[in-house]
Amino acid sequence: MGGVSTTDRAERVPKQDRSRATRQRLLEAAVACLAAHGWAGSTVSVVAERAGVSRGAAQHHFPTREDLFTAAVEYVAEERSTALRALFPDGAAAGDRRAVVAALVDLYTGPLFRAALHLWVAASNEEQLRPRVTELESRVGRESHRIAVELLGADETRPGVRETVQGLLDMARGLGLANLLTDDAARRERVVAQWAALLDAELG
Repeated sequence: MGGVSTTDRAERVPKQDRSRATRQRLLEAAVACLAAHGWAGSTVSVVAERAGVSRGAAQHHFPTREDLFTAAVEYVAEERSTALRALFPDGAAAGDRRAVVAALVDLYTGPLFRAALHLWVAASNEEQLRPRVTELESRVGRESHRIAVELLGADETRPGVRETVQGLLDMARGLGLANLLTDDAARRERVVAQWAALLDAELG
């Protein structure tokens, strides 16, 4: 019975590492392209060039354009969720709620949100893309809500608390939209402070 040799294993591990690294570069390049150029300007070839890989290698990992861009937005959303949790590993005390609100708002004012927005607009016109983006948005939305509840220490068994947390996320999305055309930092800071005060009053 032939087994896998030590040499074969040693060769396979670096190959797997290279494959994972290539996939990650493609995902990050796809989000950057989508944020910078929109759906129309973000082809697989453009992404592959930005990632420094061949078009064939890109299609090996992601057979279709839809595969690439939905995976890219999901990947970065997961990375941002992990980073957000890492900011408050033990949850957030009541006094930290302003920091939590600011961190949640930041999720909607960076390149990920811009990329996701282009994907949403494309999905409204692309029948093939719409169900995949709808499903992705649903999952990302649920995860964002879970994180917000945990970090704010919100008790959703109390009437109105779930809607308050969802309202916070909807507000954050609105601030992200306002920030697309102009730097809205000053107004955003005042709104964050007011929402933190409202959450302190509502959540106790």
